[in-house]
Amino acid sequence: MTLPASTAKGAIGPAPALDAPASPAPARRWSTGGLIGFALPFILALIWEASVRLGFSNGRLMPPPSRIGATLWDLAGTGELATHAAATLWRVAAGFGLGAAAGTALGALSGASQVMRRIMDPTLQALRAIPSIAWVPLFILWLGIFEASKVALIAVGVFFPVYLGVAAALSGVDRKIIEVGRVFRLSRVQMIRRVTLPAILPAWITALRTGLGLGFMFVVAAEFMGASEGLGYLLVDGQQLGRPDRILAAIIAFAVLGKLADGLLVVVTRPLLTWQDVGRDRL
Repeated sequence: MTLPASTAKGAIGPAPALDAPASPAPARRWSTGGLIGFALPFILALIWEASVRLGFSNGRLMPPPSRIGATLWDLAGTGELATHAAATLWRVAAGFGLGAAAGTALGALSGASQVMRRIMDPTLQALRAIPSIAWVPLFILWLGIFEASKVALIAVGVFFPVYLGVAAALSGVDRKIIEVGRVFRLSRVQMIRRVTLPAILPAWITALRTGLGLGFMFVVAAEFMGASEGLGYLLVDGQQLGRPDRILAAIIAFAVLGKLADGLLVVVTRPLLTWQDVGRDRL
């Protein structure tokens, strides 16, 4: 006896697939996340603006957002903001490049070799405890008051988190995946390229982002060292003139530049992590 065509087809055909929940488009998800990120500072700004306008505060020491916005507009109109921002960005970029390169190299040596770790790590950990401002007079004495001392101070701030991140990631590579590489008879170069590097890349990129953030923190101390331009100089100028709106405008400029720099670093390094399949991407 033969089954009806429709029954036979249903019996031997593939089972109907359940429709997977459609994930939001990346562009839409990014734009939504960006708008949500602006919500908290926008609400806080509205609250403070309203408190000043309603007379709960005189706004002298903490100017309202409208006055800070007017100061930023004036600085942008005269070209001062662009000049100061460009000087700060150049110093951070130079210091970040030097500090990240040195931190990656020494961190790789310390993480890959137990002998090198015993030689270098105690000294570097002791140097890491020195406050940033303590390096200022020494760098001025060694390198002068101009750009070299400022870049060196920023590089010191970037170096330590990158060094720690790379060293910890290398020393913490799971022994099981190393054994798997040996089972497949990978050469030393193949082991580094296919096992070690993928294992440490996420931690390295996180260390770079941490170092970049510290670079923006250290540039303030660097620009206190007799700088004639830069956002740190703008902070000092506002303090000497008794202009809190100018100080807060410089702080906001620091925040915006730091966020943009961090976002650029994330975009540049994202292709290195395309192999990852993490749960966050499915939320």
